[in-house]
Amino acid sequence: MKSTGKVTGIVSNLVTVLTDGPVSQNEICYIDCEGTKLMAEVIKVNGKSAAVQVFESTRGLKNGNTVEFEDRMLEVSLGPGLLSSSYDGLQNDLTTMTGVFLKRGEYTDPLNHEKLWDFTPIAKPGDKVAAADWLGEVKEGWLPHKIMVPFSFKGEFTVKSIVPAGQYNIDTAVAVLTNAEGEDVNVTMVQKWPVKVAIKGYREKPRPSRIMETGVRVIDTLNPIAEGGTGFIPGPFGCGKTVLQHAIAKQGDAEVIVMAACGERANEVVEIFTEFPELIDPHTGRHLMERTTIICNTSNMPVAAREASVYTAMTICEYYRAMGMKVLLLADSTSRWAQALREMSNRMEELPGADAFPVDLSSIISSFYARAGMVVLNNGQTGSVTFIGTVSPAGGNLKEPVTESTKKAARCFYALEQNRADKKRYPAVNPIDSYSKYLEYPEIREYLSEKVTPGWVEMVEKTKNVIRKGRDAQEQINILGDDGVPMTYHELFWKSELVDFVILQQDAFDAIDSVTPMDRQEYMLRLVLDICDREFKFEDFEQCRNYFKELINILKQMNYSEFHGESFNKFQDQLNNLLSNGK
Repeated sequence: MKSTGKVTGIVSNLVTVLTDGPVSQNEICYIDCEGTKLMAEVIKVNGKSAAVQVFESTRGLKNGNTVEFEDRMLEVSLGPGLLSSSYDGLQNDLTTMTGVFLKRGEYTDPLNHEKLWDFTPIAKPGDKVAAADWLGEVKEGWLPHKIMVPFSFKGEFTVKSIVPAGQYNIDTAVAVLTNAEGEDVNVTMVQKWPVKVAIKGYREKPRPSRIMETGVRVIDTLNPIAEGGTGFIPGPFGCGKTVLQHAIAKQGDAEVIVMAACGERANEVVEIFTEFPELIDPHTGRHLMERTTIICNTSNMPVAAREASVYTAMTICEYYRAMGMKVLLLADSTSRWAQALREMSNRMEELPGADAFPVDLSSIISSFYARAGMVVLNNGQTGSVTFIGTVSPAGGNLKEPVTESTKKAARCFYALEQNRADKKRYPAVNPIDSYSKYLEYPEIREYLSEKVTPGWVEMVEKTKNVIRKGRDAQEQINILGDDGVPMTYHELFWKSELVDFVILQQDAFDAIDSVTPMDRQEYMLRLVLDICDREFKFEDFEQCRNYFKELINILKQMNYSEFHGESFNKFQDQLNNLLSNGK
């Protein structure tokens, strides 16, 4: 039997309930508030008392209000129709709500139960199947959406019957399975799964063995992320985290995109809803939204809903991964998720960790990032979830707990720098502080050698050394002045500037420069390194002049005078001053 209870204490959206029966961690319950049912989740059990966090405003809630426990965790509905949809953290369909905001106690159905889908069977009667095996497929847009054996099924089943090809709604029993005890079970196109439990349904989870191309040079060339890998983008406000994520979403080598706006400001969320439907997918020429799902919780929503949004997004990603698809999850921003965890921890008067975050913050973040990855399915095919989150450290402090905890879990680190953003050098990724641990994997190094060119990783390390030496030379020039350092320092500085202008900077809004395939990146890097490798005598003024003129011409050929007009003109002026009067 389901347990019930009475409200005995209220602290904002943290409610204490005295129960009359057993309840479990993360169990869902409904609190009766003046005739409105408010959804809540159990986050702590202490004897007969349970602490629950309410997903809604608790205004008007009183001691003595009745509580009904559901004997289940927070679940999402998984089935055809998820793509092109916009949900909140509880998977309420934001396109069907009655006003600007969801009314308190209003919960909408995430899927359309009346729409007919063209079903094609894959399995046949007599086949042996298990959880996550494919039974058939429908076309969701142009993507093949697999109808699978529910993930909750245990053991082996036999396909007793399956419907012929035709049009059916998601509630139609498309297959009948027989379990080991001889019982028949109907399978429809929709199933439910708890968001805080990772979906298994695969044979193994190997290490990533290939990179995911994003079209962003500062990522693909210097610090690539693996398909099924994890990365995060920390940086101060206004440095371009959201724009960089949108560029990756548009150009990334993924079949399904899931955007999780976790606690974002309302104006940024509005940009997602207005811009994404208009974006054209460069891979297919169709609208990007056709293969995108948006999970949105703004910063004015209760903390419980903000926390739920990232788990809902990850569960949807795992669902599509089980179909053998490449899925990209972009979360903006995980800092607000961590702040939601801090608020709930403080209300429960738990022992605080650094900056009052929960003591187990690092463990929570690591467990969540671990749900990403590439998997080998039961049928031998592969699927992947690549996860890139953003972190918004207060004051741009990259030593704060959320950034430090995420560093331990993510394998790629793309540090946005305020100084580069102020100079309008976008993406404002610091190439020295950023890193990709995937470059250390033998599988990735071998893949890059075959996919791009032999010795590619060595070329990348050489490029980073050019940038690093140029930064050191710039510091000496700034301290001692142009005349106080040897000419070789100027050479190192301008070589690093060449790398910066050609490789690091990229116009996300230009039709050509916004995306760079790997073959073009290899050509550009070879061209730049060829100039950086040249040796010449600084006493030969004409040779110096020709050298720098060639450098300017290369930048002009790549239209950098148009893309970076002000900084490019300053660059030319500095070179001309350096070469004036035979200096």
